Amino acid sequence: MKTILLSLTAAAATLAVPAFPAAAQNAPQNGVLVIYGDDKCPTNADGDEIVVCVRRPAGERFRIPQELRDQEVAPSRESWAVRQRSALTAGDTGIGSCSTVGPGGGIGCSTRDIQAGKAEADRRKKAEQVLPD
Repeated sequence: MKTILLSLTAAAATLAVPAFPAAAQNAPQNGVLVIYGDDKCPTNADGDEIVVCVRRPAGERFRIPQELRDQEVAPSRESWAVRQRSALTAGDTGIGSCSTVGPGGGIGCSTRDIQAGKAEADRRKKAEQVLPD
């Protein structure tokens, strides 16, 4: 009997919650409403409010906004694991270490420079890619 009562209560609670995804999506932020594709810019029936609309391509409707997805990660916002990677090689000497102590330290410096150059080239290549419409 208790489980039937709980399931009826859960069903009633589910029906009582209205779904407003369209209203939340169309809510203006900072006084500007972003519309996509051929959507109409809404007008205020009272005439006491000005509605400013910014039109974006229809293909951008369900994507993360451009100004948020192309941000470089600042060192202060890097994950802990990425920041601690340098601690693993602190104090290393010898081949592959990029230190002046021991033979072959220059090999590590060259490797580090090559990896940094490859990462920069990859970032540049990614920035040049254009998504199809």
